[in-house]
Amino acid sequence: MELYTILGGKHAWPGSAGPAWAGATLMAVVLVRLRIIGTDSLRYVFLVWNLFLAWIPFMVAYVIYTLPLSRRALLLVAPLGAFLWLIFFPNAPYILTDFQHLSAPGEGFPVWYDVLLLMWAAFTGLFLGMISLFMMQEIVRREFGRWSGWGFVLLVTGLTAIGVYMGRFLRWNSWDVLGHFGDMARFTLYYLLHPTPRSLLFAGLFVPFFLFVYLLMYAFGHLLMERRANEQTRAMEK
Repeated sequence: MELYTILGGKHAWPGSAGPAWAGATLMAVVLVRLRIIGTDSLRYVFLVWNLFLAWIPFMVAYVIYTLPLSRRALLLVAPLGAFLWLIFFPNAPYILTDFQHLSAPGEGFPVWYDVLLLMWAAFTGLFLGMISLFMMQEIVRREFGRWSGWGFVLLVTGLTAIGVYMGRFLRWNSWDVLGHFGDMARFTLYYLLHPTPRSLLFAGLFVPFFLFVYLLMYAFGHLLMERRANEQTRAMEK
């Protein structure tokens, strides 16, 4: 399935859907700004930073996906790009966990506004992550086959659950992999060998939810592909 069937353009950016993602991000920034004006509080300004981090894996995946590389060059470039993509990828769905900030005491601002603000930012980040995962899956599928592509999705989903948990509850950042790789590796290994009830529950809920949303997007892409093929067939018959 070609990427344009989901993204609305031949190469995703600057396809017709590109401005929508940029617009969604800008809208989230505007909503944060309006809340700052209304409350004189920086409580949700972190959403701007989180959205910026969510764009990183999308841009990395897009560059790898669209570069006109030979198979040999791709096999040399892709592993480094995939590593960079993977360490930043959990930042995209991470925004979903920001809903926990709703439990903090209010500031006299409508709760429904904060809910919509978080929904807007979370949906934008999650969607950017899903599209970047799709691009990476397509790269793996083209080089190694369909089942390898889905194996890649399952592996990334499991690693993402770990990454989001480490970011939210253990307070590690993506760039810690580069600056404190040894410490982070030992820390991660310890928690994998000694899981807590909270970590097991989180992974048990996050993994099926993430896969469900991704499969839904993937299926929708196939529907768009079939629709486009039917339209082309009807146009040729006229």
